[in-house]
Amino acid sequence: MPPISRSRAVRERRDEVARRVLAAVHRLVADGTPYTELPVQRIAEAAGVARSTFYLHFPDKSRLLIALAEQGGQRMFDAAITWWRGDHSTGPDGVAEAIARMIAEYRANRWVLLAVSEVSAYDPDVTAYYQARLDRFTRLTRERLDEERLAGTVSPGLDSPTTAALLTWMVERTISMHCRDDDTAGDEQLARSLGRAIWLTVYGDPAPGR
Repeated sequence: MPPISRSRAVRERRDEVARRVLAAVHRLVADGTPYTELPVQRIAEAAGVARSTFYLHFPDKSRLLIALAEQGGQRMFDAAITWWRGDHSTGPDGVAEAIARMIAEYRANRWVLLAVSEVSAYDPDVTAYYQARLDRFTRLTRERLDEERLAGTVSPGLDSPTTAALLTWMVERTISMHCRDDDTAGDEQLARSLGRAIWLTVYGDPAPGR
């Protein structure tokens, strides 16, 4: 087999094993088993791979959890990123729509994101991963706030770095705590309330000339 084809075959095999492992974890937690209680041997057996093969792709369960979070949590962040980069003329309703999408995506991947929150309390790799993701989102928020200040659409007294960090952690913690319960009854109200809080934080103080 030519070197290029052999390299491609190895890559495809690696990707296939990774897909099987990720799919196996999804199946195993579908019955309510917490991720932290799943032993590697059980995951490997459910994926149809040897334990040694599992470790070739994921050095430990922390790396596996990070891969799962990357796979399942991106759309939640994308919903917020879309709003921060978009047109804010829709007012609080536009923020509420973005928050509603974030809540829906969180619920779709609830067990993964709750596991990240739990494991990050004691695992430095997971902590560093999730902190880096939140830091990227905070930087994006700060950039938009700086743009708004330069455009004169928000109060010149708004502190961009502090406000960006506050908004990031407010949204992350609020949605995380809300979605610990598997009850969607309050999702719509939370989206409206959180959307209004974000809007007032950014645009509540009159800018010069408004």
